[in-house]
Amino acid sequence: MKRIILKPGEEERILKGHPWVYDNEIIEDASFDFEPGECVDVESHNKKYIGRAFINPLSKIRCRIFSRSKEGVDKGFFKRRIREAINRRLAFYDLNRESARLVFGEADFLPGLVIDRFTGKAFESERIESWLSVQFLTAAADIRRDEIIEALLDVADGVLGAPSGIIERGAETARKLEGLLPRSEIIYGSVPDEGIIITENNLPLFVDLVKGQKTGHFLDQKNNRLAAASFAKGARCLDLFCHTGGFAVHAAEAGASEITAVDVSGNALSALKRCTELNMKARGKIKILEEDAFDALRRLERAKERFDWIVLDPPAFAKSGTSLSGALRGYKEINLQALKLLEKGGILISCSCSTALREEAFKQVIASAAFDAGKRLHRLSFAYQSPDHPILEGFEESFYLKCGIYRVL
Repeated sequence: MKRIILKPGEEERILKGHPWVYDNEIIEDASFDFEPGECVDVESHNKKYIGRAFINPLSKIRCRIFSRSKEGVDKGFFKRRIREAINRRLAFYDLNRESARLVFGEADFLPGLVIDRFTGKAFESERIESWLSVQFLTAAADIRRDEIIEALLDVADGVLGAPSGIIERGAETARKLEGLLPRSEIIYGSVPDEGIIITENNLPLFVDLVKGQKTGHFLDQKNNRLAAASFAKGARCLDLFCHTGGFAVHAAEAGASEITAVDVSGNALSALKRCTELNMKARGKIKILEEDAFDALRRLERAKERFDWIVLDPPAFAKSGTSLSGALRGYKEINLQALKLLEKGGILISCSCSTALREEAFKQVIASAAFDAGKRLHRLSFAYQSPDHPILEGFEESFYLKCGIYRVL
């Protein structure tokens, strides 16, 4: 087995559980020509064994450790790891009727592999089925694609029942960093072109597995949507960066008086329209606007509009640490403008999915926005991604979603 050697002092973070080795942390050994995705052993500078990893000489993240032992990688390895990940979800999800993320990359010890399982119905069908949406985000996962799919089908058939179809979604940005081209295609069975209907918190939602963003639906906000909706009864609501309207539909079900949902994506808003058709309490109650959220906030302020409940769920403003300063300005602006629109006693739900923006910094942004708006806030709750997107201690990159709920005093 080929090996890479860490520079002195670089092993502590990795020994504490972080699975990534960066290109500037290793002593390059010119005697080996590494192929993207092959297995290597990682050792400290004094030859202490640290773990087995996938290497990619094209990536800044040079190695991704997947095991602390010298185990091999074959179909049996993937079956075992996928089965273990599914069993962890079964402890708190009824996967016979709930959709969930089954594998969350490094957090489930399967670097570069993301698998979402959607349970629901095709249109004009009463039969409950499941579909898998898969992302191969690293060279190691990509070159083992067929082996992983075979393992996934074996495990799914034995534990959950065979899926009706598996679709690969492209994840262009992540794959580009690994030297891979984007790729989206159906790789097993069939996936309805017209979308499917899933159930989230007992509400029917429309999901477009073929053209929807990422794997088709953001399952990580499931618990936060329900928590936010508990404050929406009788409220005039504004859902910014609404995507397919998960927060808006939950607010309608909870008894909101009216809801304005804003997003710049026409495709996402088309899905929201389908969601409103599926939910009786949302029909005629959600006003849908295709507009940039920043522009909408400024326009609503000029019009002296006021709301009782506002949710901010933007895409990641900070893709990496290098873009954090600009992201902080963006988060500050949207929170400041939203607070100006909220009535006294109103509810602000503010989210960030930027991994580079840590929890305390995000809370400070909201506090600073409140100060500038001349408002005081009670923090009612602060939560994270749903548990099917586990946070692995020692691997901060697995902790990305922050969701604070505040009352304006």
